[in-house]
Amino acid sequence: MIPYRLTRLGILMAPDPKDPLEAEGVLNPATGHTPDGRLHLLPRVVAAGNVSRVGLAEVVVEDGVPVGVDRRGLVLEPDLSWERGVNHGGVEDPRVTYLDRLGVHVMTYVAFGPLGPRIAVAVSRDLRSWQRLGPVLFGHEAEWGVDFNLYPNKDALFFPEPVPGPDGEPCYAMLHRPMWHADWLGVGDALVPPAGIDERPGIWISYVTEAAVDGDLRALTVLRSHRCVAVGEFTFESTKIGGGPPPIRVPEGWLLIHHGVTGDVASGFDPTAPSSAVYCAGAMLLDPDDPAKVLDRTAEPLLQPQTAAEQVGTVANVVFPTAIAAIGPRQFVFYGMADARIGVAELERTVA
Repeated sequence: MIPYRLTRLGILMAPDPKDPLEAEGVLNPATGHTPDGRLHLLPRVVAAGNVSRVGLAEVVVEDGVPVGVDRRGLVLEPDLSWERGVNHGGVEDPRVTYLDRLGVHVMTYVAFGPLGPRIAVAVSRDLRSWQRLGPVLFGHEAEWGVDFNLYPNKDALFFPEPVPGPDGEPCYAMLHRPMWHADWLGVGDALVPPAGIDERPGIWISYVTEAAVDGDLRALTVLRSHRCVAVGEFTFESTKIGGGPPPIRVPEGWLLIHHGVTGDVASGFDPTAPSSAVYCAGAMLLDPDDPAKVLDRTAEPLLQPQTAAEQVGTVANVVFPTAIAAIGPRQFVFYGMADARIGVAELERTVA
């Protein structure tokens, strides 16, 4: 049993109709605290043509509840070669993890470049100035018989502290979702997945040693020891699943809020392409001694598209969680609504 629930509180951020950079939506934010302790969103802001940037917006809190935002500008734009393709470009869907022992925020984001969607990493100490570390490289391992660098990848996020690696050595671990198809080209051609692996996109974990990162933060872009954590198991995740916010430590282990998808997902990057997909939020508990192991997971979604803002937008029927933040004793999940707005829900424990 997953002893947690999500209770929606409403829309937190919507596009500014006067800003052309937000013409196609604000969505899928990361969160973090600036050095003065103020909570901020780092939303994906989308201009015409589905070109994405990462913004910064301070969260307005009233009576301990987030109720709105004050925009603070942009912090990341698709400026470099790995972020710009022939027909598309963008820096998309950031997730931010604060590594307390190193005093640094780590952003994983989707760089939509020449080879389609790839994972890239940037770091910051203040949320405003970001140093790109570059695209993620996956070490070659004979066990899977494939080069993970040849596959598109999304939904990457780091754990906030070192966890045991496959051999027990303390490691920083990243969850991610390689995809065994070429839908980013708009053709839907199947690629060859690792032998014995479900062809549906699922959640994987890869590692880099704590010692390597302590020596050089750029080590966060070179990952090894890849393991499949989970693929879709229940009805609401029958098409594919992917990680949401960075995991948080709870008494039962690591709580991972994830998204599950049913229906047919539109090919390519055209947000107007037909799609029958429905995106919902679920949860998993990962073993603290082996975070590649799922201890339990929700058979039903914690949150599904039910309001007009979640059902109608750039892409219909999307609840897409990407961030968790504490305000006082309460936890809040921030999520994309129909790829157009940002919603907030309270994460509550249901049993003692």
